[in-house]
Amino acid sequence: MTLISVIIPVYKAELTIKETIESVLNQTFQDFEIIVIDDGSQDTTLEIISKIASQLQQPKIQIFSYPNAGVSESRNRGLAKASGEFIAFLDHDDLWTPDKLESQLNALKNHPEAVLAYSWTDHCDEFGQVTVLGRHITKPRYIYENLLVDNFLDTASNPLIRKLALDEVGGFDSTINSSGEWDLWLRLSAKYPFVGIPKTQVLHRLSKGAMSAKIVSHKQECLEVIERAFNQAPPSLQPLKSLSLANIHKYLLCKSLEGEPSREKGRIALGLLKDYIRYQPELRSQLKFVLVMLIKSLLMIIFSV
Repeated sequence: MTLISVIIPVYKAELTIKETIESVLNQTFQDFEIIVIDDGSQDTTLEIISKIASQLQQPKIQIFSYPNAGVSESRNRGLAKASGEFIAFLDHDDLWTPDKLESQLNALKNHPEAVLAYSWTDHCDEFGQVTVLGRHITKPRYIYENLLVDNFLDTASNPLIRKLALDEVGGFDSTINSSGEWDLWLRLSAKYPFVGIPKTQVLHRLSKGAMSAKIVSHKQECLEVIERAFNQAPPSLQPLKSLSLANIHKYLLCKSLEGEPSREKGRIALGLLKDYIRYQPELRSQLKFVLVMLIKSLLMIIFSV
């Protein structure tokens, strides 16, 4: 039995998967298995992974292929195959620093009451070069209240998690994909403490226009996560719901204006700005941001072909 199971869901990942897997193989901690869940790829993804696996002296990589079902279901399929005491998820285009697993494992060993260790995430381009610094937030151990208003763990590629805790809360909701990790972190943090490592150990690759192209569906999933979370939250935390809604609309607003401009994106941005203003409890302090976003949205509508 291995100590850590690394679950990598893949779908049409031929451009990035080699670097992603190499960032796992180069870890300073080596007692792990890699479980690749192919979600119906139709490119050369499987050939690339199989070549990497065949070159290893020890059989660290297992590959399983399924019909396309989405990333959350792929992660659950990986969980069903995992034998490790600890679980790490890694998206097929993200990267880890070499000390990621070792640091997070030591943190969980030093804090046996915690079920999840997380680090900081920065954002990189297609060449793996950091282009945008992350938020670099580390909170006290009980972070349920913080996560209700902001998913500062950023990506599913971030944490190392005790498998027993994942089994208890039920893994990912397969009906939610783009924000499925936030839903899971909320369910875990409602029951258990987390431990944070104040160091960048995850690089999240930014794909040009990827989020802006799916902004409407992502909004619906985020609103579903927020509604579900606050339906289960205690009365004392209900006043945080407006701030949570404001934060997610602000995030989606910024994402909607990325990439190539279009009138449709401008209209979507205006709708998101309207909702942000509706929910923001401290609007006066955000007037400059609101004005800048309004101008950007209008310019996109007016001047896009």
